[in-house]
Amino acid sequence: MIPAKIDPISTTTIREKGVESIVDWFDQHQQSFYTLGWCYLSNQEQMEELFYRSIIQVQKEWPRLKGKAAFETWVTSIFIHNCRELSRDRSLPASEESEPRQGVFKALDQLQQDEKDAMVLTYVQGFSREDAAHLLQVSVGKMKELLFSGIQSIRNEMWSGTTFHGCREYQKDYLDYLERTMDRSKKIDLEVHIYHCQECQEDLATFQEVMLTMLDLPNNIEDVPVLARFMEKIKDRLKEKERHKQKQNKKRKKVRIAFASVFVLLVGIGYFAGAFTYLYYGWTEEDPQLRAFLQQGYGQRLNLEAESDGVKVKIKSVIADDLQTLVYYEIEDINEDSQYMVGYGDGVYVENEYEIMNYETYPTYYLPDLESELNNKEKNVFQGKMGLRPLKKDNGTIKLKITKLHRLIRDSSEQSRYWGLGDIEIKTGEWNFEIPVTKQPSIEYALGEETEIEGIPVRFDKLIIAPTATILQFGINHEKPEKRIEFLNFNNLEVNNNKVKAQMYGSSFVDSQQDMNWNTFQTNFDPLFGEKPEEVNIQFESAYLAFEDKKTIELDDTREYPQTFEYAGSTISIEKLEVGQSFDIVISNHEIMNRAYELLHFNIVSEDEKVPSGMEMNSEGVLVDKNGVEYAMNKAPFSYEEIEQPRYFQTVQSIRFHNNDAIPKNLEIYGYNTTRYLDDVVKISLE
Repeated sequence: MIPAKIDPISTTTIREKGVESIVDWFDQHQQSFYTLGWCYLSNQEQMEELFYRSIIQVQKEWPRLKGKAAFETWVTSIFIHNCRELSRDRSLPASEESEPRQGVFKALDQLQQDEKDAMVLTYVQGFSREDAAHLLQVSVGKMKELLFSGIQSIRNEMWSGTTFHGCREYQKDYLDYLERTMDRSKKIDLEVHIYHCQECQEDLATFQEVMLTMLDLPNNIEDVPVLARFMEKIKDRLKEKERHKQKQNKKRKKVRIAFASVFVLLVGIGYFAGAFTYLYYGWTEEDPQLRAFLQQGYGQRLNLEAESDGVKVKIKSVIADDLQTLVYYEIEDINEDSQYMVGYGDGVYVENEYEIMNYETYPTYYLPDLESELNNKEKNVFQGKMGLRPLKKDNGTIKLKITKLHRLIRDSSEQSRYWGLGDIEIKTGEWNFEIPVTKQPSIEYALGEETEIEGIPVRFDKLIIAPTATILQFGINHEKPEKRIEFLNFNNLEVNNNKVKAQMYGSSFVDSQQDMNWNTFQTNFDPLFGEKPEEVNIQFESAYLAFEDKKTIELDDTREYPQTFEYAGSTISIEKLEVGQSFDIVISNHEIMNRAYELLHFNIVSEDEKVPSGMEMNSEGVLVDKNGVEYAMNKAPFSYEEIEQPRYFQTVQSIRFHNNDAIPKNLEIYGYNTTRYLDDVVKISLE
């Protein structure tokens, strides 16, 4: 049976009893959470660390919890997050006492991460499908897909070598049927079919057996080797931590007293030290971006060096905040006149990333700057930067390991010359660094302004000023499906008459649940130093619009092609329609002057009103600037960043379906996308 919901602990109890109350709560619900942890981990040391970390994190973050009803979901999310981290943590290897993973636990290890999370939340912790979907930030429909595929995968592992042949059109109803949420009429249809279909009987029976096995896990905790003193060991660690904390507080008190005695002297020389720092880096640092950070006191010179196979890599400085960890480096080819850059994710990684970095934030990618004066002074030296994830804590040491470098290509005949990579050449070696980092704070300002773009409401939520970037967070209303803004681009942001440019690849969707009728986004701009906003001017650049405009075109393979039809003010040609072992269709429109659409959204529908499976799609297109000049994507090299107001028009779309049982009936167009360039400016006062 599904376990009962866990009673939340009151915040008053936590305030009065502290960590002791949280330990007692975990102690009461040890069986449920121990089973949950065992779904991810495989030995006692990891399990003890899991409970210890989770208790500390709950104590630290409970003031942020809003409402008692969210307590169980909140604690479970913390617990599963720590399960994931510990399962990937190479510093906690399996002990010799670990028992081999067997049965359903072994099968769970074979699942994809999202499948495993869905399975354990639903069947081990007893969350409803809706609550589990909310916790995993997916739709209820996606949650159903994850449960179905997870059960199938576990079944295939537990019944290895057995093949199941249930009817696919009925398999999608298994979950609703077994959970007793199916409509009566559909339930009767399914039962009648199963009665007459032996293969579906076997398929459903094994499917149900996996569900029952998962549901019974919390009732079979005795099969998992729980040690008698499990929670006692954790309590001992927490007591030791508290003793250490009290000892540290005594030391800090002594330091504060000593500091007070020299405070007046420090204030007296502070101004001169700051001025000297500004001048010093102005004279000695060549990189203008890094120089600005150092002058503002956001970092310091490191000059960490490592050499391998004739190439020296130097870490010059690191600037860290809540958004990212920015690493400035220099690479010198000692033996030849070659320039190299690092490519994060390819031979460059942080060995202790799970331990010290925020895994919910993706690192920013920075293109190599080949045009700067700095990188054109010497043929064998390149200076660049790379973005890493932000730190979890205020400071830490990054263990950076580099095993590959990319050689930069400056030959203008290379098609990819702007990126500086061309046909990539790799330099292998081993460069290791331990980099001390201190995270700098950021400041948020509420904006609360709303405007309209192309008749669609756009609101500005907040401005975040951090050392490495300035972030504008905004929302776009999507109540009207017939016309939507899918994304907005900005030109610049002006704060107190100081302009900063939008970063070309610095925009992203924000997973926000503030309002169902709004999508939230954020755009990164260059950093602002020492600015307390009083007036903010936001300069738009373009809007990417989606229009709903439905049209159905009948397809007939007995007719001769090409055939044409009118849509959105354009004449579109169906160049080819062929039906055989597969069927192929080619749609084209090469007239782009004053064309309303850039990209069509459509499907091919067969005679049974379904979209055939097994589809391949290819397309061709052309890039056009504001003056109508065309740039073929597969011909002469060009720099996209240098094109003024570029728009990409698809000219040919080829589709092939491999399902030879389906006969194409209709081409159904749903709508299209287009780009509108803007010159709107929104002014916001923060005084």
